[in-house]
Amino acid sequence: MAAAMSVSAVVPPAAAVARARTLLCVPATARAPREMAAEVAAAAALGADLAELRLDRLAGFAPRRDLPALLAKPRTLPALVTYRPKWEGGEYEGDDEPRFEALQLAMELGAEYVDIELKVADKFMKFMSGKKPENCKLIVSSHNYDNTPSAEELAILLAQIQATGADIVKIATTATEIVDVSRMFEILVHCQEKQVPIIGLVMNDRGFISRVLCPKFGGYLTFGSLEKGKESAPSQPTAADLINVYNIRQIGPDTKVFGIIGNPVGHSKSPVLHNEAFRSVGLNAVYVPFLVDDLAKFLSTYSSPHFAGFSCTIPHKEAAVRCCDEVDPIARDIGAVNTIIRKPDGKLVGYNTDYVGAISAIEDGIRATQPTHSTTSPLAGRLFVVIGAGGAGKALAYGAKEKGARVVIANRTFARAQELGNLIGGPALTLTELENYHPEEGMILANTTAIGMHPNVNETPLSKQALKSYAVVFDAVYTPKETRLLREAAECGATVVSGLEMFIRQAMGQFEHFTGMPAPDSLMRDIVLRKT
Repeated sequence: MAAAMSVSAVVPPAAAVARARTLLCVPATARAPREMAAEVAAAAALGADLAELRLDRLAGFAPRRDLPALLAKPRTLPALVTYRPKWEGGEYEGDDEPRFEALQLAMELGAEYVDIELKVADKFMKFMSGKKPENCKLIVSSHNYDNTPSAEELAILLAQIQATGADIVKIATTATEIVDVSRMFEILVHCQEKQVPIIGLVMNDRGFISRVLCPKFGGYLTFGSLEKGKESAPSQPTAADLINVYNIRQIGPDTKVFGIIGNPVGHSKSPVLHNEAFRSVGLNAVYVPFLVDDLAKFLSTYSSPHFAGFSCTIPHKEAAVRCCDEVDPIARDIGAVNTIIRKPDGKLVGYNTDYVGAISAIEDGIRATQPTHSTTSPLAGRLFVVIGAGGAGKALAYGAKEKGARVVIANRTFARAQELGNLIGGPALTLTELENYHPEEGMILANTTAIGMHPNVNETPLSKQALKSYAVVFDAVYTPKETRLLREAAECGATVVSGLEMFIRQAMGQFEHFTGMPAPDSLMRDIVLRKT
């Protein structure tokens, strides 16, 4: 396999290789056989293709007593039988031979798949001495809980697993950064071209995309848990999310990939929103969370036109300006990009939909509750305090100034507040100074920081006492829907505007950049209000 292969080249033409559909496997991890059987039935009801029976999770497991019941026919789903030892991330602590005997019995009882670890695969083959039933596929697996090896090391590992006589190769590694996943995608494509069945997954949050995108790159199966809390590996999505949110049944080699780049990113509602919106217009696309540490490295690694566009959130909005080949003039003036489009020639173009989304939400919130002049912005002439000097803060400050507001910047770090204040021609304060800042009544406050975001829901950027000087309070945080800041502002009598409104409106702008189509306004609004 070519060591220098990059993700810009890893997607083969759809017709190049005959492809089987990627299977969805749900691990059954219950402690008792009867409960495990119930989990398999629940997995079938969800729409899974097979169930993994994790025998090492069973308390007091007795193979000759329990396996006939677990594998009794007719079964609701095909079975993948795994009896994982502790040294490979499982719970079995005994000798190999009793484990081998249990796996052999599973084969004899008609298990469709059996998993054995590479470290003992040769030993297991000798134990079996050619007695493996024809209708049982042997998965030989390797799990690396520390990192993802280099492309060359992965190629060697692949060859070692193939040499054991495996019917299906399984390689699971761990991502230390999201670019590690690209090497697994390379291996998947290489195996697809050579018609080698492979399960290739990357564990933890930075490897999450491997679990959703494996059908695009030809993975044999992916795992989805029955529900949250029943995962068999770190950051495993639920089967329901794979089917309903990510539409995994429709993902193929030609599926365009979009996603949200951020850190953190797990809280984002964007995948739910954009995937359903894509589905509503019949677009062959999927939208995933990208947990990114180094934006430039990410964009240069995932440089294929198949990675077609990105939403950009904390902390990468300002770096995105530098990473784009072209930047919309308004986004350049703001100094922050929240939308990146990859053109057919590979060039990256940056836009900012935050400022329109937030400013229009605040204006409409004021118009709905306070008397306003019909021809001018309700922000004109008002004192507008922005908390935060990052990408969202820049967008709000720029937008408010454009509408004629007098903008003040407050930030935990004064130097950052001063820098943005100088850019927009307004004074700068620290958050401590903001506590006693009330030069006039009827001010507008906009929090653009992550203070108060889940899980830190008891935090707030400003005390309730200080909020009494504000007539309007906006919070860009939308998880939870009602932050402590908004709740206390409402108690003080202010008009409050939720970050959900900004989120919906900026997302509509992004959808239009992504697709070239008008955003399905009522659908997107309904999705957000229904899912939050």
